[in-house]
Amino acid sequence: MTTQILLYVLATLLILIGLAGTILPALPGVPVVFAGMLIAAWAGDFVHIGWPTLTILGLLTALALLVDLLAGLLGAKRVGASGWALFGAALGTIVGLFFGIIGLILGPFVGAVLGELIAGSNLRRSAAVGFGAWLGFVFGTLAKIALCFTMLGVFALAYLI
Repeated sequence: MTTQILLYVLATLLILIGLAGTILPALPGVPVVFAGMLIAAWAGDFVHIGWPTLTILGLLTALALLVDLLAGLLGAKRVGASGWALFGAALGTIVGLFFGIIGLILGPFVGAVLGELIAGSNLRRSAAVGFGAWLGFVFGTLAKIALCFTMLGVFALAYLI
């Protein structure tokens, strides 16, 4: 019985940390939420939360990861970015992770601007592409948060039914 309580406490902590991680760059938010839900299902012997629900939660996690990876790229592409700008936005996102929240916010922008400048665009055009990449990042973060709360709703509904 004590082990079960500890597992539920661990699951709750992971879910809360994961929710914070949907915004904070140092934490892989949605996978941590999924891990917490998996531990909660395991602690309950998969009675309330079974494999069909965990499959849905896993698919939502994969979708959130895909959205997170592609958001900045799609934002830059939407404003007609060059291949160099798309590469720069992706690289800027990765490099930005090492510089905390400021790096994560500015990384896609700076990367896309530099990539577009390398492609031969002027500064004004490059800034527009960088802004598109930044908007993609913002919308990606919002989508990730929405998917995370969708996961919580699926989890809660499955637990209550």
